[in-house]
Amino acid sequence: MTMRLFLLSFAAALFGTLLIVSSARLHGRFSGDHDRSGPQKFHARAVPRIGGVGIMCGMLVGMVYSLFMPGSETETKLALIAAGVIAFGAGLIEDFTKKVTPRQRLLAVTLAAAVALWLAGAEIVRTDIVGIDPLLEIAGVSALVTLFAVAGVANSVNIIDGFNGLASMCLAIMLGAMAYVAWQVGDQMIFRLALIGLGSVLGFFVLNYPFGLVFLGDGGAYFMGFWVAEIGILLVHRNADVSPMFPLLLCIYPIFETVFTMYRRKVLRGRPMGQPDASHLHSLIYRRLMRWAVGKRDTATMLRRNSMTSPYLWGLCSLAAVPAVLWWDDSAMLQLSALVFCGTYLALYRAIVLFRTPKVLVQHRAPAALAESAR
Repeated sequence: MTMRLFLLSFAAALFGTLLIVSSARLHGRFSGDHDRSGPQKFHARAVPRIGGVGIMCGMLVGMVYSLFMPGSETETKLALIAAGVIAFGAGLIEDFTKKVTPRQRLLAVTLAAAVALWLAGAEIVRTDIVGIDPLLEIAGVSALVTLFAVAGVANSVNIIDGFNGLASMCLAIMLGAMAYVAWQVGDQMIFRLALIGLGSVLGFFVLNYPFGLVFLGDGGAYFMGFWVAEIGILLVHRNADVSPMFPLLLCIYPIFETVFTMYRRKVLRGRPMGQPDASHLHSLIYRRLMRWAVGKRDTATMLRRNSMTSPYLWGLCSLAAVPAVLWWDDSAMLQLSALVFCGTYLALYRAIVLFRTPKVLVQHRAPAALAESAR
């Protein structure tokens, strides 16, 4: 039955996303990303940015099916999906109108986290970080930390959503890892919720990578970021054996990308934290490691260059996911792994900025398969 749950979510998301792509002429005026002038715009043509609708189709179908499975814990599941709709709705409105500010979207995700905390009991009550856990025992502190964490993770997923398949595959890696650990500890509800999310995001991925026929959009990014954060919180809250460092390490790539971006903009450059720029790690990889594409602006080249960037970041995400899965119950090893990841990220970033990237990472020509497929 669990495999059927995954397949239903995958099929529903794929079908919903396919409908979005095939009907783009009808709604593209409102849903398409027509602005290609910004510093973080790398697509070669107008593309629907409402892929979150397809993901939501998979989530809803999978959720309904799961309610009829043994031990469904209906109230918790309904509370989570209801809370998630708040985050999804704010992002979707932005996808259509381009008038919802980042602050308003963060407030919506914070509200969604508050609803999940209230109705589903999704609260951070331990971190295994020295000096933090005693503070969580103070009235209201754990709730505030929970709201901040969920909003931060959701926003961080939106930050890394810059290239075809980048965010969606990273989300799939995180959800797959959470499903594995939930299965290890026998938590059927979290296992099923992770599978529903995994099937839904992979159904979207099929049409997002490599050709970028549809984008995740703010609705999809904020909703899936919320979903990953809530599953991680509940997994730790419900299972004492799971280290609270497990979900933190699992999500550390988008989290550290966001924190480093804030530091880079505000401290190093003296600019507003929310001001977009083209200095994210994924942007630098796109511009400096794809040497074969330097100076070329034709659609086929830009598409190949875009799609070839994402696997670098999937590897970076896996650098955190592998030790997270290996030592999900060992906080000391997870903390050490987190430090190793942050050091690796900074070393890679510095190497690219200083043009000292290891030669093995630099692409001097496009792979034949991608070059042929774009003709």
